[in-house]
Amino acid sequence: MLIPITFALASMASSPALVVQSAKTATFQATNEIALTPSKDAKELRAWIALPQDDAFTKVANLEVKCPVTHRVVTDSEGSKVLYVEAKAPFPADLKVVTTFEVTRTEQKAKIDASATRAITDEERKAHAKDLAPNTNVVIDEKIQKLAKEIVGAETNPVKASRKVYDWVLANIEYWVKDPANKKASPVGSSEYCLTSKTGNCTDFHSLYAALSRAAGIPTRFYYGSFFKAELDGQDTDQSYHCWLEFWAPQLGWIPIDVAIADIFVGDFQLTKENETLVKRTTAAGYTKADPSMVDYYFGNLDERRVLWSLGRDVKVEPAPKVGAINALPKALVEIDGAVSAEKTGWTRKLTYKQRK
Repeated sequence: MLIPITFALASMASSPALVVQSAKTATFQATNEIALTPSKDAKELRAWIALPQDDAFTKVANLEVKCPVTHRVVTDSEGSKVLYVEAKAPFPADLKVVTTFEVTRTEQKAKIDASATRAITDEERKAHAKDLAPNTNVVIDEKIQKLAKEIVGAETNPVKASRKVYDWVLANIEYWVKDPANKKASPVGSSEYCLTSKTGNCTDFHSLYAALSRAAGIPTRFYYGSFFKAELDGQDTDQSYHCWLEFWAPQLGWIPIDVAIADIFVGDFQLTKENETLVKRTTAAGYTKADPSMVDYYFGNLDERRVLWSLGRDVKVEPAPKVGAINALPKALVEIDGAVSAEKTGWTRKLTYKQRK
């Protein structure tokens, strides 16, 4: 069953006060395939599958979904469109959900002037209460509050304070791909794991950053997407997913950061046969050496080789999963007979693409 999706996808707020400079654009043709593999004795399957989203820097076109069972598009609590799939036994022999689309992405490139903002007021914090609150895996406890105060000190300018948090994370946390034999990521994107282990993946990094930022009174929100990595263009290899953040400053709006990718360019490691492929495929366009300019770039800028899948943590959606709120939705949540089915156990995902221009 091939269904063209013609609705207007969720429109994410932009940052109009930021001065957009000469920005790159790129267009990709992409295929996102979720292969569902329930066991022979399974009776019911439900899945919530991420769809590509429009925002101020992304235009999705020609979106089509091919799915052999009942499915429909729903909107989650963050405004993202989600494909809901349900089926009962007997299941089709080849139960795949295939989404094809074209996406044009514009680089987020802005000159951030700290003098153009001011301290956040109590009234503004009330208005942004959701983006200052903890999440299940973004813990804001006394330890985080104390650490945030030590990092930020008396600084009340949200841009300057955010840069302090950014620099602290870079100085104290290392991306796991630098040393895959001894470091690993958490399975859920955990601020506590990241702080304790001093390592993690993109969601671990940004969970810790968000906990510290919110503890310092700076609203912060999550974005989940994928890189269209130059190294894998046109190849039959999955792209995985990526997480980044935005923080809010008065008169500037929402400002993007990617402290996880910035950490790769800090350059406090050597490329080896064990880490080289992982490191190169962690970035949008590869890695050869340390680059302080890229560290600065990812504070306020995002490259054009991205697609957006969803926003937020502890996401709610109807029909609701048995598990309740979804920790995050960069790929899919699959339940088989009411129990969450792990990726590579009850389902697999493959995102492939070809750059068109």
